[in-house]
Amino acid sequence: MRRRSTSTKKVFENQNSYSDDDVESSFGMRHVVIFLLFLSTVTSYATRVSMSLAIVAMTKPNEHGFPVFEWEQSIRDTILSSFFWGYIVLQIPAGLLAGRFGGKMLIFVSMIITGVVNLFTPLMATQGDWIAVCACRILMGLAQGLLYPSIHGVIGQWAPLSERSRMGTIVYSGSQLGTIIEMVIAGWLSESKWGWPSVFYVAGITCVVFSVLWYIFGASTPGTSRWISKEERKFIELSAGAADINEQKKVSTPWKKIWTSLPFWAILLAHCGQSLGFWTLLTEMPSYMDKVLGVAIKDNGIYSALPYLAMYILSFVFSWVADFMINRNILSHGTIRKIFNTISFWGPAAALLGLCYIPAGHVPLAVAMLTVTVGLNGAHYVGFLISHIDLSPNFASTLMGITNGCGNIFSIMAPLSVTLIVQDEHSASEWRKVFFLSVAFYFLSNLFFILFYTGTVQPWNEPKMKSSIEEGVKDKQSDKAATELEKIEDKKF
Repeated sequence: MRRRSTSTKKVFENQNSYSDDDVESSFGMRHVVIFLLFLSTVTSYATRVSMSLAIVAMTKPNEHGFPVFEWEQSIRDTILSSFFWGYIVLQIPAGLLAGRFGGKMLIFVSMIITGVVNLFTPLMATQGDWIAVCACRILMGLAQGLLYPSIHGVIGQWAPLSERSRMGTIVYSGSQLGTIIEMVIAGWLSESKWGWPSVFYVAGITCVVFSVLWYIFGASTPGTSRWISKEERKFIELSAGAADINEQKKVSTPWKKIWTSLPFWAILLAHCGQSLGFWTLLTEMPSYMDKVLGVAIKDNGIYSALPYLAMYILSFVFSWVADFMINRNILSHGTIRKIFNTISFWGPAAALLGLCYIPAGHVPLAVAMLTVTVGLNGAHYVGFLISHIDLSPNFASTLMGITNGCGNIFSIMAPLSVTLIVQDEHSASEWRKVFFLSVAFYFLSNLFFILFYTGTVQPWNEPKMKSSIEEGVKDKQSDKAATELEKIEDKKF
């Protein structure tokens, strides 16, 4: 036991000294992989929202002779919601597949299918009308259902502990940037001489180009990358705490322990609360501000993009502060996650309450409150959204599949709650009931997160490591890791 303690201590001592090495501070393959994952969220979200903008041009006469579709509001709503019908289906299976076989090929398949579907959407629309368009959106939803669980698994393998908050924020903030970019580009393309079909062609080509880049440079783990240096691979594998993908294939998913884990339930409920609150803001706030406050925000590009731009910028501020506190050992991982999750939940909840009582006609104040509400929500990237990896680097993709699947059910519930509650769109009191519901979910889900989340790796992360024989294997692995780090240290001198 003395030798094991010494070996383990040596690993951590060397790891701490190695964390200041050039490998950690310099640009490496992990940054290339994270940048590609960032591009995947930018591109995927741009393709999601492209239909919201293109459908306006598709149903409006144009001077360039492109087809015009006489779709009623109910048909347009069906087309827009059909993406989520497919998106929910493959969340958990994608998490399991990514955990067993890695996320590289799943991300590739997801993005290449998204690209091909977008390229064929104009043709399908003209040949099969709205039913064919719905089929395209459902297929795209199925494809993108593979994406986020796979991304989470890859981040878990590639992100060192000291860089995890920043890397997670960089990747997932791409969704906001993709939304902003698409708001600008799709509107311009729809009004140009290339018309609304060009919105889908540009999206399709972009997805295909990304897929090629990802196939060449992407990798599920540092161990399967042909571009990474030996030094960087050792640094990541010792810091990230994830198992090799070949070992993960041998490990069965500890379903019982996952579902009986209070920290996991804390993440699950937080994801559901975030989905309901954020998508209520995203889908219904423009209507509320138009009908009740007299602010036609959806007709003003600056007003529309400002909240998401604030969220995008603030997310990097939050991630930098989080990593700074982690690396300086100012607060524990769990405490930091709780602080920023509270900012992202209770901050918007308070701002949303204030927004409910702004008198009609106060445009600057209403837009400012909406910007604060959405902007503060950017802290959730370093709150619950990256917490799956803290609990279990080896099963992060599975955990993400579960929480993202459940969360998107609540995303669909957001507009349905408005349909059920709001009978008079001009009545502020009826809209307040909808926002009170969001505030309640924000408050209660974060309260559960504060009480039961922990930032430590759970025992079921490595369910096979139980017997004394396996403990001996761990000792040998620790000794081997220490020896390898010593060789690296010797090279430095």
